[in-house]
Amino acid sequence: MAAPDKVRILVLGDSGVGKTCLTHLICHNECLTASSSTIGCNLDVKLHEYKEGTPDQKTFFIELWDIGGRPAYANTRHIFYNSVDGIILVHDLTNRKSQENLSKWLLEVVNRESEFDASQDDFDPESFVGASRTPLLVMGTKCDLVRDAASQRRVSSLADECGAEEIVLNALGVKSLAAGTGAAVKMSRFFDKVIQVKFYSGKGVGSPWVYSSPKYYCD
Repeated sequence: MAAPDKVRILVLGDSGVGKTCLTHLICHNECLTASSSTIGCNLDVKLHEYKEGTPDQKTFFIELWDIGGRPAYANTRHIFYNSVDGIILVHDLTNRKSQENLSKWLLEVVNRESEFDASQDDFDPESFVGASRTPLLVMGTKCDLVRDAASQRRVSSLADECGAEEIVLNALGVKSLAAGTGAAVKMSRFFDKVIQVKFYSGKGVGSPWVYSSPKYYCD
C-alpha cells in the first residue's frame, strides 16, 4: 500500500513565541510542558483527513517544519524554504514586536535564494500573495497571559493585508485545538486549503486565497 501524499508547511516566527509547543499540540494533541530553543529546524508530522466525511476524503501527511527563530540563524534558514506548500506565521500576543516582525519572516521566504537583510522593510503583501499563492495562516499564542479581552481578539495587520485568517489560542492548553472547537475547524480547513492548492488547484477548485470562514479566537 502506497504511503499517503504529503504537504510541507513552514512554522515561522520570532524565538520564544511558542512555535515548538504549538507544533507539538497540533501533531500530538497534547501539551509540551518543557521545550528548548530550536536549533535549525524541528520536523513533526500529522495525519490529516482531507475533506473528511465526504466522498473525496483522503489521508495526507502534514509535515510541520518548525524553524528556529533566533537572529543568529538568519543566514542559514533559507535551506529550509524550498518546496513550501503552506506557511503558519506565529506571534506572541504579549509581545507586539513579534507581530510586527511577521512581514520580515515572509520576506525571508520570498528572498530565500539570496542573502537576507533583516533591516529591509519594503514588504508588499499583495505581491507576495499574487506571486506565490501559498496558503497562509497567522496564529497568536499565549492568549491566557493577556488580560485585556480586546488584545486577545487582536487580529494581525499582516493577516488582514494578505487575506489570511488568524487563530488566537494558548499553545499550552490541551483543549485549545480540541475536536469541534472553532480553532480546530479553522486549522483543518487551512490544511485542506494547502492540499487543495498543491494537488487540485488545476481542477476547478477556485482561488487558493479565498477564505470565507470567520476568525476564531481564544475562549
